[in-house]
Amino acid sequence: MTRYVVFTDLDGTLLDHDTYDYSEALLGLSVLKRTNIPLVFCSSKTRSEQEVLRRVLDISHPFIVEDGGAVYIEKEYFHFAVDASYDKDDFHVLAFGLPYEKIRETVKRVARTLGIAVKGYGDVTPADIAEATGLSIEAATRAKAREFEETLLSSLTPRETKRLEAALQPFDLTLSRGGRFYAVKGKNDKGAAARALVALYARGQEPVTTVGVGDSYNDLPLLSVVDIPILVQRPDHRWQSIALSNIKHVEGVGPVGWSRAMEALFSNEAHGCSPKNEL
Repeated sequence: MTRYVVFTDLDGTLLDHDTYDYSEALLGLSVLKRTNIPLVFCSSKTRSEQEVLRRVLDISHPFIVEDGGAVYIEKEYFHFAVDASYDKDDFHVLAFGLPYEKIRETVKRVARTLGIAVKGYGDVTPADIAEATGLSIEAATRAKAREFEETLLSSLTPRETKRLEAALQPFDLTLSRGGRFYAVKGKNDKGAAARALVALYARGQEPVTTVGVGDSYNDLPLLSVVDIPILVQRPDHRWQSIALSNIKHVEGVGPVGWSRAMEALFSNEAHGCSPKNEL
């Protein structure tokens, strides 16, 4: 039998874009738990942020942090030795991103040379982040605990964006726009991290079919490498324009669409049926 693994973005997908609430996703989460299908968070959120959500939702599967900066896998999750970059606390860590402090130092130096004012999470307090994002102080503190990616709070003009992006390239850094802010990271992405994790799942005897759910262009690297890529609607009730021939569009903003997708694909899995082709 085929084994399924679901990779999901968080903000604007499993979580409401504005309130970060997951209540509308609970029905879909129950479908996955009932069918024993692993759910892998694949987000720009930090380890600290994702660990809280994993505890609340009682999820113990691996998770991908900071846009593919690293994969965290609980020790003993797989029944074989994992060739990790290093171990940290209770996790094996597959690291793909550059160290946070190196990213910050390079961004500040390059921006200063260009005469562009940039302000990142590392330059502000949790209170500043809370004000900019609507997070609580506690949640903002967790968002600030970055390891592989710097979030920029600065507003950049199109010309500044183009200049900064070009100037960062020789240092193997990329500038991308997320749901709210710009982010600077190494050449790691969600897709490469997902592929590495799928290779571990595939070491079992069953073939693996992967599902990826997202809402924005930032999810393209992930959606490009999964077998079943799915887009939920954004707050304006439109879908992000992503040119993938096999992309599936589900009606419903964020977690509403997310639950509908899980039900449509897996509601019959407990009875031995294959996922439906139509959402």
